Amino acid sequence: MSAARITGLLAEDEAPQRRALIEQLGRAWPELELVAVCEDGLQALEAVQAWRPQVAFLDIRMPGVGGLDVARAVAAHGGLVAFTTAYDDYAVRAFEAGAVDYLLKPVQPARLEQAVERLRMRLDERRGGDPGAGLQALIDGLESRLRPRGERLIRWISASAGDSVRMFGIEDVLFFQAQEKYVRVVATDGEGVIRTPLKELLAGLDPDEFWQVHRGTVVRVQAIDRVSKNELGRHGLSLKGHSERLPVSAAFLHRFRGM
Repeated sequence: MSAARITGLLAEDEAPQRRALIEQLGRAWPELELVAVCEDGLQALEAVQAWRPQVAFLDIRMPGVGGLDVARAVAAHGGLVAFTTAYDDYAVRAFEAGAVDYLLKPVQPARLEQAVERLRMRLDERRGGDPGAGLQALIDGLESRLRPRGERLIRWISASAGDSVRMFGIEDVLFFQAQEKYVRVVATDGEGVIRTPLKELLAGLDPDEFWQVHRGTVVRVQAIDRVSKNELGRHGLSLKGHSERLPVSAAFLHRFRGM
């Protein structure tokens, strides 16, 4: 077994679980160097971009940006993923083989050792190739199985517009943009502001229809025309029928691979 250092990332929003997993990983995988320990998915996305870890241990359900979104970024850089979950869900167990593993919380040492051994083997088997090959498709399938049936999604947005309140159907919204204490709602026929934080808003949006592309911006996928880079090397996206250009942070560029 190779003694080479392996870079890893851990994302878990519950502090006790996070501390316990750090300690257990230290014992089960001494060669693993945790280059980033994150409290939420957005921190994890930024850490993936900065460090490009070889393996990532991700809580599936985190507020705002979830573990599946982070896993896509890990896969884009050729990494492997082990999910942690509080739910013994058949959909998670179905992905036990391949590039994805899972750990049921609270994580048991023996089960963690088993996951570590599998990750080690996969890294050795795919050394020189693309360890993340096929992971994107597995994540897509896992997301569709984990999505709750009858999930309550936002259908209408009630937003302040000057001295009045406007009602926007969610199908007319182009993007949401955080601005200090408010979130700007821009639709095909006007705009307004709401007080709901972007992180809470994301929980009620269909992830197939709305993508977070920046710490403060969520965009309707169908409204995107193109993503381009300016003379300073910064990425931004243009919308269909709308003149405003929106920033795209490096942490979210993996979404546009192959588009």
